[in-house]
Amino acid sequence: MEDAAFGVRFFGAILFALAFLFLWTRSRILFFAFWTLAWVAQAVAIIAARIYFSTGGAFWVAPALLFECLFGVLLVAAARVGPGDSRKDWKPSMLLLIAWPGLLAPFYLAGRPLTPGAYQAFHAVLLSAVYLYSYLILGPGKGADGKLFRGWLLLLSVAFLARVAAFLFGGRLGLESTELRDTVLYSGVLHAGLVFAAMAMWIDGQGGHIQQLGDELDRVRRESAANLDRLTGLLNQTALEQRLEDPAGFSGLVAVCDMDNFKQVNDRFGHLVGDEILRAVGSLIRSSIRQDDEAFRWGGDEFVILFKNLNQSTGKMRMEAIRARLEDFRVRGYGVLPITFSWGLAESDHQPLRQPLEAADREMYEFKRRREGHV
Repeated sequence: MEDAAFGVRFFGAILFALAFLFLWTRSRILFFAFWTLAWVAQAVAIIAARIYFSTGGAFWVAPALLFECLFGVLLVAAARVGPGDSRKDWKPSMLLLIAWPGLLAPFYLAGRPLTPGAYQAFHAVLLSAVYLYSYLILGPGKGADGKLFRGWLLLLSVAFLARVAAFLFGGRLGLESTELRDTVLYSGVLHAGLVFAAMAMWIDGQGGHIQQLGDELDRVRRESAANLDRLTGLLNQTALEQRLEDPAGFSGLVAVCDMDNFKQVNDRFGHLVGDEILRAVGSLIRSSIRQDDEAFRWGGDEFVILFKNLNQSTGKMRMEAIRARLEDFRVRGYGVLPITFSWGLAESDHQPLRQPLEAADREMYEFKRRREGHV
């Protein structure tokens, strides 16, 4: 192997390994990890071959051919996995390494040195076969960039097949050694194109992934908007009905609260003031519950709060705190307008939500009647 050809192949392998390592670290896609390892194996094979051709030491033939085989096997594994997020079984690909002793046998039995031409021809045959296999197994690419990557694999397969012919029949065709050396440069350019095609495929995949995330976010937003009460910002009655149908049940404290004499407030101050009060009550409830708790506007001036994993005594303290804050409620243009409300509490231990909700609702009306002095 001439110094120029060795340098091009070795540093090219390192650069390609770094490029695919970049793609793997950004995507965590196994496909790019195998390509990274393959080019690392190729760099080691190039070093072993260089030492062999420089020193003539027969020992170095074995590691050179081993890492050449490993290079091809890792590319086959990459093709089996594919460039998506697939986790297909790639381990059977490793069985191809059993071909390595068979490659060594003719060399050691014949006792003849491995020539650079024969080594380069073997390398070209290996890559031509592996790239053709990858082209076939990957199937039609999704998107223009996926098709570009697959098409580049086919181009490389044909190019390395032509390179085999150049190494085997170069002398008969009158090709000079410099022309044969130039094929190394051409393969480097073609592999650089493959790296760019892989990057384009990854970028295209990222764009598709971002689009998918955007669509999912839009769907969640639409569902959230459909389940929100626009006036109070709390979950609405539709969301509560869905919660009631949840077979998992509920564990915690259910609170049902109803504003006292809200109709009289509407009649006296008008619906705009009434809406402002409801909006403020919704904001107050949201700021008074934990992130895991849920609050609903059940309808009109009635609200439901689900305190997860909370007992009666703590729940009463929470409701008293809300009541105290409402007593200092102010309406623009009217000053302090104390708001009172009645509530009922019911504990639930993984029960269907409907049962404790009905119990809390009954307790709320009992509370209201006691407050009004009817009992």
